[in-house]
Amino acid sequence: MTSDGYLRTNRTFFHGENLLSVAVSMDTKLDTECSTLQAGSFSIWLGRLRKALRTGTGMAVPCGTCTACCRSSYFIHIKPDEIETLKRIDRALLFPAPGRAKGTLLLGYDEKGCCPLLINGACSIYKYRPLTCRTYDCRIFSAAGIAAGGEDKQQITQQARRWRFSYPAKRDRYQHEAVRAAASFLQKAAESFPAGFVPGNAGELAVLAVKVFGVFIKYGYDADNLAYPSADHRIVKAVIAALEKFEKSKSAYYGPSGMRSR
Repeated sequence: MTSDGYLRTNRTFFHGENLLSVAVSMDTKLDTECSTLQAGSFSIWLGRLRKALRTGTGMAVPCGTCTACCRSSYFIHIKPDEIETLKRIDRALLFPAPGRAKGTLLLGYDEKGCCPLLINGACSIYKYRPLTCRTYDCRIFSAAGIAAGGEDKQQITQQARRWRFSYPAKRDRYQHEAVRAAASFLQKAAESFPAGFVPGNAGELAVLAVKVFGVFIKYGYDADNLAYPSADHRIVKAVIAALEKFEKSKSAYYGPSGMRSR
């Protein structure tokens, strides 16, 4: 590590405090130069993602040749029990993750926003990639109706715009509307929640919306026409309770320490 706060190998890698991307509404216009991508049934996708978030089993994302998430200035969290992953990463590229469980590390990115493990256009440790990468799915931005972040996340936002979910049953559409309503409410009513509850990072915001979407099915909110007081404490309390319930459901897999059971 150098005095200017960078990690250096053959490239420059940024780390430390970064400005969190502010989630903004996604422009729903499709880039006419890009073809659409089939995301599948919304309910099936949502169920798989919630399971992945609970168990750390990862998502099967039809990425094709896209590596946008590997080239978008992401900090990758790696837990201490991800032993096989850590074995394959140069320790000079890792640093402690602030605000996370003891032993959690961060992998930075270079001056172009690229992951240092992206070599010749492909992940050099794909089979052993971090859990963060295994559970990452850019379809979540399409699901939540938000952009992936600022200018450094434009590649992901463009890719997310291409996804199209299908709605073979009524619940598919209801659930999608509820996820979008959750993301919208969390942004608009952020000040009604405890400090730090609503993430400033777009990816974490979308994940939170997926975890608590059920509240918005119960209360019947429409993401495009939310008519509620900014401090609707019924919804705020229900969202907090829903998140607590979701996190408790992970305990059987991760255990009280927050590390995966073996």
